[in-house]
Amino acid sequence: MNEKHLTSRRSFIRTVTAAAVGAPLILDSVFASVPAKKLRHACIGVGGMGAYDLQNFKSHPDVEIVALCDVDENHLRKAAELIPGARLYTDWRELLKQEKNNIDSVNVTVPDHNHFIVAMKAIELGKNVYCQKPMCHDVAEVRVLTQAAVKKGVVTQLGTQIASSIGDRTAVQWIKEGHIGKIKHAYLCSNRSGIAGYRLAGPRPSAAEAVPSTLDWDKWLGTAPERAYASNIYHPGIWRTWQDFGTGWSGDIGCHIFDAVWKGLGLKAPLTVVAEVQKSWKDDKSRRADTWAQGNHITWSFPGNEKIAGEVLPLEWFDGEFYPPNEIQALFNNGVNYPEEAAMLIGTEGALLIPHGGTPVLLPESKFGKDKYPDLEERNHYHHFVEGCLGRAEPESHFAQSGPMTEAILLGTVAIRIPETLLQWDSSNMKFPNNPEAEKYLKRTYRKGWEVKGFS
Repeated sequence: MNEKHLTSRRSFIRTVTAAAVGAPLILDSVFASVPAKKLRHACIGVGGMGAYDLQNFKSHPDVEIVALCDVDENHLRKAAELIPGARLYTDWRELLKQEKNNIDSVNVTVPDHNHFIVAMKAIELGKNVYCQKPMCHDVAEVRVLTQAAVKKGVVTQLGTQIASSIGDRTAVQWIKEGHIGKIKHAYLCSNRSGIAGYRLAGPRPSAAEAVPSTLDWDKWLGTAPERAYASNIYHPGIWRTWQDFGTGWSGDIGCHIFDAVWKGLGLKAPLTVVAEVQKSWKDDKSRRADTWAQGNHITWSFPGNEKIAGEVLPLEWFDGEFYPPNEIQALFNNGVNYPEEAAMLIGTEGALLIPHGGTPVLLPESKFGKDKYPDLEERNHYHHFVEGCLGRAEPESHFAQSGPMTEAILLGTVAIRIPETLLQWDSSNMKFPNNPEAEKYLKRTYRKGWEVKGFS
C-alpha cells in the first residue's frame, strides 16, 4: 500500500517568550486561530496508545478527523475502519504537506525519538498540537519545541491524561492552598508490578529479521540510527527500553507523577540532579550504551519559593528495585498497600499522598479526615485540548507549562547515564558547569536525511 494508493483510495496560548522555560509562566487569554465550527484534526500514529488517542478525539462532537497516518499499514487499516472517508498516509511529512490547508490540529503519538521532528513541523505550519509524553526525547528538543509553540501562539497539550483528573487537580489545589504547610521534601515513585518485560536488560537482537511488508521500517526509525528490525522488540514491542528510541521508565511515567507536584509548587528549573542506578546495569558497559537501567533513584534539588520550607526542595524519584524509605511509606496505612505509583509531599503541617490515577489523601488522616474535597467537574484531557483549540478553555498541560517540567525530568535521564555524579544545571545557558562532558546527552545527532533545519 503505497502513499499514492493510500491518499487516492480515501479521497493560544501566547506567553512571555523570554519566560518560556525555567519558571512558572503567566498565561494570557489569547488563543491561536479558532476554526469556524469544528476542529479538523489529523491523527499521526494510530496503533497502541495512538488508537486510544484516536477514540478520545473521535468522541468529541466538535471534532472532524480528516486524516490518519501510521507507518504500520495494519494499524492504519484498523483505524480507517473507525473513520470512514479519512485520507490515509504512511508518511507524516506527506500528510502535513497535503493536508496543511485542511487541518487545524494533530496529535503526535509515535515513539519518543520522533516526537520533536513531527511536532515541530506541525507547529511551524501553525497547527495546534497534542503530543504524547514525554514531549521529546532530549532536553534540547523540549526547549526548542516549547519556544516554538509559544512564539507561534498555537494551542498545545502534553499527553498527561491524569493531570485532568479530579484527583490530580484536587492535589494541585490543596498544595496551592497550603493544607500541609510549606513543603520540605518530595518522594515520587513508580514501582509498578508485572512489567518485567518492559524493562529489557538487552542485549539487542543480533540476527536481522525480514521487515514485514506492512511496515515502513525506515520511517519508523526516523531520526534514530540504523539498526536491524526485530519483531516484538522494537515494533510492536518494548521500544521504550532502548536509548535510541525511548526515555526509560522515569522519562515515561515521570511526566505523570511529577505533574501535580510541579504545578502545585510552581517549580522552576532544578539546580542539581544526581542518579543512583541498578548495579548490574552500571557495571555492564554494553547495556549502559544501549538500554536504560531497569531501576533508578534520581534526586533533584529545586530552588525554594513561598510554598517551599527551605531554600532548596529535595525531590526524589524511585523506580524498579528502588523504593521510597520505609518511614515515608509508613505515613500511609502503616506502609501496608502503599501505592505502587505515587507522590508523597512532606510539609511543615502534615503530608500529602497523591496516588497515580487515584484520590489524594491528607496525612495523618486523624488530623485531616474531615477536610472537604473541592467540588471539581469531570474533565477529559483530550476534550480539554479541543476546547482550547476552539477558544473555550486553557488546556491543562500546555507546552509552556509542561515543557519546563519535561526538561527537568529528562535531566534525570542524563544523570542516569552518568550515575553517582552530581550535575549542576545552568538552565539559562543549558550547561552543566561542573561537568561539560555530560552536555553531549542533551541532544542527539539525527540520522542523515532526517535533520531538522536550524536544529540538528
